[in-house]
Amino acid sequence: MAQMGFRQIMNESMDNLTRCGWCGDDPLYRDYHDCEWGVPLHDNQKLFEFLCLEGAQAGLSWLTILRKRERYIRVFDGFSPDAIARYDARKKAGLMNDPGIVRNRLKVEAFVNNARATLTMRESGLTLDEFLWEFVDGRPIQNAWHRQDQVPARTDLSSKLSSALKQRGFAFVGPTICYAFMQATGMVNDHLVSCFRYAQIREQAGQSKRQAAG
Repeated sequence: MAQMGFRQIMNESMDNLTRCGWCGDDPLYRDYHDCEWGVPLHDNQKLFEFLCLEGAQAGLSWLTILRKRERYIRVFDGFSPDAIARYDARKKAGLMNDPGIVRNRLKVEAFVNNARATLTMRESGLTLDEFLWEFVDGRPIQNAWHRQDQVPARTDLSSKLSSALKQRGFAFVGPTICYAFMQATGMVNDHLVSCFRYAQIREQAGQSKRQAAG
């Protein structure tokens, strides 16, 4: 009983937190907002995953992609660029028949294309992490939005990132997709200042900066 009471208190405490309005009341969306969105990400494979999934979102809602995410991870070999780069016509045809993902041929082709572009980048001696974070000088941009309508859908910087990725052979990386990617992976902190995660992520970025300096 005591343990159940504690869990109930914790759940109620989390329910009373102020969040960015876009995550609504959906538990999956809120968990993503609370645990992942805006956290500075440097794992190359996870960065590749987010780059692919943001592209898959084009024309859809992010919640739609979140609900399919586990299936994506399973059928796309954990988003290993090495594995995806080897996909042949038979494998891609099988993916197009999988109801658990967005069955859009151009998007499936883009995953394979982007995996190959990632390997080409790596062969040149540059990791995805190094390439992407160079656009913000290795430090998250700390915005201070008070209302959701202040948050941009794209910026000059996301346009520059988009152009650079396209030059390296990536697909489904338009300026709006790139800005959503930057938000998701913590290259920018776009939590509203009233959101409980804003200060936490700002502090986390400061700690990372101090550790790097040390």
